[in-house]
Amino acid sequence: MAYAYSPGLKVLESVTLQRDRRLPLSGKIIVSQGDSVSAEQVVMMTEMPGKADMMNIVSMLGCLPGEIGKYMKKEAGDSIKMHELIAESSSFFGLFKTRIESPIDGTIESISPVTGQLTLRGKPIPVEVKAYIDGKVLSTDGKENVIVETTGSFIQGIFGVGGETCGNIEIAVQSPNIPLTIDSLSENHKDKIVVGGSYVTYDVLMRAKEIGVKAIIVGGFDDSDLKKFLGFDLGVAITGQEKLGLTLVITEGFGEIPMAEKTFNLLCKYAGMRTSVNGATQIRAGVMRPEIIIPHPSAQKAADEKETKLVLEIGKSVRVIREPFFGKIGIIKSLPVELTKLPTESMARVLEVEFENGERAVIPRANVEVIAMD
Repeated sequence: MAYAYSPGLKVLESVTLQRDRRLPLSGKIIVSQGDSVSAEQVVMMTEMPGKADMMNIVSMLGCLPGEIGKYMKKEAGDSIKMHELIAESSSFFGLFKTRIESPIDGTIESISPVTGQLTLRGKPIPVEVKAYIDGKVLSTDGKENVIVETTGSFIQGIFGVGGETCGNIEIAVQSPNIPLTIDSLSENHKDKIVVGGSYVTYDVLMRAKEIGVKAIIVGGFDDSDLKKFLGFDLGVAITGQEKLGLTLVITEGFGEIPMAEKTFNLLCKYAGMRTSVNGATQIRAGVMRPEIIIPHPSAQKAADEKETKLVLEIGKSVRVIREPFFGKIGIIKSLPVELTKLPTESMARVLEVEFENGERAVIPRANVEVIAMD
């Protein structure tokens, strides 16, 4: 039997999730298989090499490369403090001296008698990796990898910025159709994951940053405000590395678009629960969506996330991702096999969808994405 597969977003109330936590290079794992961990708990750590500084010693001393040794006060491998003496030369019977001091705290990595270059290495940069989600350590390789598993609700957004964060869900609006405004926010939202409705503006995001909100989840956002919020034009890139002080997850798209009721209702159901959010997004090859994970191990029905098939089938929920019905959500009512002529005169496979208001439309299959619901 043939299937039509489509890109899509997952909105699942109960699912078993695994997240791979990894160091950039080998380090120390400080948890063991089977350990219970919290989202903000450090599970492994390492040290990245510090920045390298090159110094042309021969030029500074006015000597030949082979003569460096007699002027050096330190050797390769020695630790050194900022302003500590590295080398010194004198001339005119000691009346004039040239002193070379270290510009940084670090280590003398190498001294070349061939080029006359000295390499200073700054202090190692500590790197800590947190669990990101509340759960249990499923496995670890003992060097640079820990897999954390949890059971709970899982929601994918359509776009996001900002990295991993964690806090309790706070619903700031009464319905998914209501925009998140400055008046919706208060000092009580500090360190919270705030859920809005249809829209958020740049000014509201800045107010949320002032308060100390951890993340905002909302239906829509303007691309012009995105540029202001980031401080640069994003272009085609992977998001999630921005240092914004706030993570933003858009569940529907750009513009003022009400959050899908099922998404909003699921977030409302678990209001007050500790939640992990990641705004990392990649649209092209190796698609990565922003995500919201609400661990609740008491979930009665746990299923592997991978088992959810994003297949176009009658009865499946879909979101339209192109005009003229952009952002609308509906149910697939039929999937004609034959090609259909579009208003553009091109031929394409289509589907019939019924929107939430009862309106029906025939839409190219390429213009929709499946919303996976359990």
